[in-house]
Amino acid sequence: MGTGHYFWAIFYFTSLCSASLANNAKINFREKEKKVLDQILGAGKYDARIRPSGINGTDGPAIVRINLFVRSIMTISDIKMEYSVQLTFREQWTDERLKFDDIQGRLKYLTLTEANRVWMPDLFFSNEKEGHFHNIIMPNVYIRIFPNGSVLYSIRISLTLACPMNLKLYPLDRQICSLRMASYGWTTNDLVFLWKEGDPVQVVKNLHLPRFTLEKFLTDYCNSKTNTGEYSCLKVDLLFKREFSYYLIQIYIPCCMLVIVSWVSFWLDQGAVPARVSLGVTTLLTMATQTSGINASLPPVSYTKAIDVWTGVCLTFVFGALLEFALVNYASRSDMHKENMKKKRRDLEQASLDAASDLLDTDSNATFAMKPLVRHPGDPLALEKLRQCEVHMQPPKRPSCCKTWLSKFPTRSKRIDVISRITFPLVFALFNLVYWSTYLFREEDDETF
Repeated sequence: MGTGHYFWAIFYFTSLCSASLANNAKINFREKEKKVLDQILGAGKYDARIRPSGINGTDGPAIVRINLFVRSIMTISDIKMEYSVQLTFREQWTDERLKFDDIQGRLKYLTLTEANRVWMPDLFFSNEKEGHFHNIIMPNVYIRIFPNGSVLYSIRISLTLACPMNLKLYPLDRQICSLRMASYGWTTNDLVFLWKEGDPVQVVKNLHLPRFTLEKFLTDYCNSKTNTGEYSCLKVDLLFKREFSYYLIQIYIPCCMLVIVSWVSFWLDQGAVPARVSLGVTTLLTMATQTSGINASLPPVSYTKAIDVWTGVCLTFVFGALLEFALVNYASRSDMHKENMKKKRRDLEQASLDAASDLLDTDSNATFAMKPLVRHPGDPLALEKLRQCEVHMQPPKRPSCCKTWLSKFPTRSKRIDVISRITFPLVFALFNLVYWSTYLFREEDDETF
């Protein structure tokens, strides 16, 4: 009896396993997915040319929600005023014609790789210059259709987008580059784009740019009205801050060094004409080459940039040092001419004194009128002597420290060099104080993002 019960138990368990295997063998979910696709997208059942209905099947506009994932930002070009970005672009909308039976939750979604099989929003990037899809190894695109008729379209694309820049504060500037998406043919009566709720724009964490830092981004709407109607538009504003360390090392410090090197000529001897001329010309040419190299990497704009002010003033200082030597050389020749004239005058005076002494020696019998020892009060000669005594009795004026210091350098050319040694550094330090305080504070005040 026990053996019989054991036999029937084994037989019943075997029958259940066989039935379960038979049911699983009969239901092929991939085959079921094909049948569902043929059922909802078959010929005469779905027309991709007709847009979906509005919310809850109304005749309102179709709502398409957008979200982006920024994978990388390759380049930001100042001279072309553009930037390149690679992103994953996603659109999601509801098309009630695509509802299907999910077989008790076993079919989570259907996947398509052909976008022309279903209706697609006619979105385009309004500030796009160039763009391409990615097809390695397979096209990086998919469409998912969910049981409730929700459609998710995802694609990876690379875009080169226009980015108008204001370079007045270059290289202490911030730039706002936008990504604009709009409907090309459907007006807001038929199609409306909305940002996906939650986190519509995501940026990869390890995003590195060579000369910029992505500080933040902002999503907004930019609907536009034309003669044919109003069109829905979305935009993302990316705020980029330029990295100043590169320009400090490559531009500002070398320019400062060139200006300081040009001041070395003030400490050279006035007679070292070849050394001073070669030093001034070399620094001037180097500064001009540096300026032209900076301008070559920027677009020609009609306004003055911060870097133009810096290079222009540095070039002026270098040019001023060269002109200072020309003034010193002229003053040196003038001093030599005056010294020669004084020498000739002394020689003439000495010659006249020698001639007078010779005449006195030869005329030994000459008589001289003796001047009276006592003068009367009304005598004009006595009054003149009195005035001279009063003048000599007045206390001498105390000379200023600057005149006392300059008196140590008898020639005008030497004085010009000494004054230049102090004036040029002081004026350049004052310029630096005004320049950095002006542009650094203006950078904070002009932040409009």
